[in-house]
Amino acid sequence: MGTSSHTNSSFLTVLLQDHIGGLQVTPFPSKSLDPCYPIHGGLVVNLGDLLQLISNDKFKSITHRVVAKTVGPRISVACFLRPESENSQKLFGPIKELLLEENLQIYKETTMKAFLYRKFSLGLGGISALEHFKM
Repeated sequence: MGTSSHTNSSFLTVLLQDHIGGLQVTPFPSKSLDPCYPIHGGLVVNLGDLLQLISNDKFKSITHRVVAKTVGPRISVACFLRPESENSQKLFGPIKELLLEENLQIYKETTMKAFLYRKFSLGLGGISALEHFKM
């Protein structure tokens, strides 16, 4: 089983993949998906959409996908780091200290609930929820 290309809605995703691998990433500024070869005992850290939003594009969310391999079973463990979303009215937006005259605010503030609703309504397929929150 694999996934189509997408970004993660979290701040960070930490991934432990086995020796079989299957993760492909789009290294900036490239548009192509390249293999992310597993390193024994190594962790892969993906930057997510929320980190891109609060950093005002200083850090970019990584587009990636997982492809199914034809050899043996594949095991990977992912940990998604994001705040609690249900019923929270806390607003997330660009960090004020990062905003300057030459670095204007790119994104509107949003709640996690609204952000995740937009993200999941778009589904996978490389479409970013961040576009909806641009100023």
